[in-house]
Amino acid sequence: MERDSGASASPPMNLASMRSLLRRLGDPQRGRKTVHVTGTNGKGSVSAMIEGILRAAGERTALFTSPHLHSYAERIRIDGEPVDVAEGLSAIRPAVEAEQESAGGTVSTFGVLTALFHWVTRDALGDSGWQVVEVGLGGSFDATNVYDGAEIVVIMPIGLDHTAILGDTTVEIARDKAGIIGRNSTCVLAPQPDPAVTQVVRERCREVGAELRLVEEEWSTEVLERYVFGQSFLMHGLGGTREFRTPMLGAHQVGNAATAVAVAHELRDCGANIDDEAITGGIARTRIAGRLEVMGQDPLLVADGAHNPAAAAILVEGLREYLEWRRCFFVLGVMGGKDLPGMGYKLAGLSSGVWCCGLTSQRALDPAEMAFELASMMPQVEQAGSVAEGIEEARRQATEADLICVTGSLYAVAEARSVILGKSVQGHKS
Repeated sequence: MERDSGASASPPMNLASMRSLLRRLGDPQRGRKTVHVTGTNGKGSVSAMIEGILRAAGERTALFTSPHLHSYAERIRIDGEPVDVAEGLSAIRPAVEAEQESAGGTVSTFGVLTALFHWVTRDALGDSGWQVVEVGLGGSFDATNVYDGAEIVVIMPIGLDHTAILGDTTVEIARDKAGIIGRNSTCVLAPQPDPAVTQVVRERCREVGAELRLVEEEWSTEVLERYVFGQSFLMHGLGGTREFRTPMLGAHQVGNAATAVAVAHELRDCGANIDDEAITGGIARTRIAGRLEVMGQDPLLVADGAHNPAAAAILVEGLREYLEWRRCFFVLGVMGGKDLPGMGYKLAGLSSGVWCCGLTSQRALDPAEMAFELASMMPQVEQAGSVAEGIEEARRQATEADLICVTGSLYAVAEARSVILGKSVQGHKS
């Protein structure tokens, strides 16, 4: 199984077992330069932007992200293209089975996928190119923390999430996530809501002899135009001011782009042949499903995987600033272990009604339980057996001037995309 925030405080696969499995495969994680990305929110978007910049510059790339929406193949991409997961799993199966039978214990699904990524990447890129790796959960003990000091470590904004595993405060969580900073790494730190996080990261960099770059000290942004399907913005910083465009919505994506651009400048210092055109083009061509994704109009239908209060606050800001609508209806599906009251408090200011939906996961919160938690916050709270049913019911109440937003979990987003866009759903998501 994958690491499960709603199951146990003990991760099902320890880092020693992960390293042992990789040794059985000949340590395929070595040989390429690495960008290692962690944080609470935004790490998937920034990972994709960084890989897009590298690829636009003509560099060979491997990208590892999680979770997926529809297929495991989304998690592993070589030069922008998904890989044949079944073929790769067949190749590494003997090593996985040997590790499973050893004294090390359980091999998790996420551990297998991490090993598969490195196996496929070594076969495709050899000892060249860049691997951009998104942490699964936390940092210090995550299955991806297998590098003896990644060239560049990126830490996105840190908030309260997975507290049963990572800690009850942002400082505790920051200490865990900062564990991926190694000796001789350069750490690029995105702006942090809690200044104490910056101090934790600064102390870790001093401890291991890593360089620290603070994005907020070197870059600032200014949104120029907002559209339903994208935005343009200025970035002020090293080398002056430049205009960028992105198909992704939300001020947070402008902030993510600033972090990606900061990383691009560090990549240059590490030998990547990145010019300004590659940076602009990489940002412009990066698109990620399920992040303030507009799937329909009249009424507007949007999906966003906001799975914690901080992400819900970002979603609310994006809906207010980037889209025009009269009333907002939420279709909500949430996993167990999440701060539903905190999320509901953020969404309540916009909500004209919410449908609490069942999801195809044993870890999902029951619609009746969700409705009970939200009843005092929202003007209208309904229950639905599925996201499809919730969307149908919301459409019955909505007019062409209204907005329907599907959110809470990537399970909910995946089902919405399946219903609206005809995307097929395969495999398991965290």
